[in-house]
Amino acid sequence: MVAPARPRKLAKVPFVELADGRLQGVVSSGSDIERVYVSSVEAGTYAFACSTNNNRPCGGARGSFCNHIRALVGEAVLQYGAERVARSLRVETGDGEPTAAGVTAVMTGARPAPAETRTAATVFSRFLRHLAYLELAPSTTPLPEMQWFPTARTVA
Repeated sequence: MVAPARPRKLAKVPFVELADGRLQGVVSSGSDIERVYVSSVEAGTYAFACSTNNNRPCGGARGSFCNHIRALVGEAVLQYGAERVARSLRVETGDGEPTAAGVTAVMTGARPAPAETRTAATVFSRFLRHLAYLELAPSTTPLPEMQWFPTARTVA
C-alpha cells in the first residue's frame, strides 16, 4: 500500500484512481451540490471523457480538457505524486521533476480527442462502493471483501 504523496482535500475530488489504463475519478460540481462529474483520461492517447453522474455530457469538455479533468489531474498528483501519474499516463514531461501543470500541458498539447463515456458507470459504481465503507460502524472484525488489503503486523 502506497501512502499519499501529500494530503489532499476531498471536497472537490472525492475519488481518484489510476486503473484500467486511465486516470479516472469523481469531481464535485462547482454549481450544484447534488451533482458530480465522472472524468477520465486514457494513458498514451490522452482521450478524455467527462459527464455527470446521470450521464449528461460536461459542457466544458468540448474539444479540450474541462476544469473537472484539470482538477482530477491535480488531485491525482497530490495522491500519487507527479512522477507516478506521468508514468501511468505515459506522459513525457522532459527534463526535471514533473508537475501537475506540466503533465496537463503535455496532454493538452497533444490535442487529445474526446472518448466515449461508457466507463463512467463503472467509475461511479466504484466510488459509491468506496463511500459505503465510510458508513460502516467501527469494528475490528474482518470484512471478507477487504481481505486482499495488506495488513500491518506487529512484532512481539
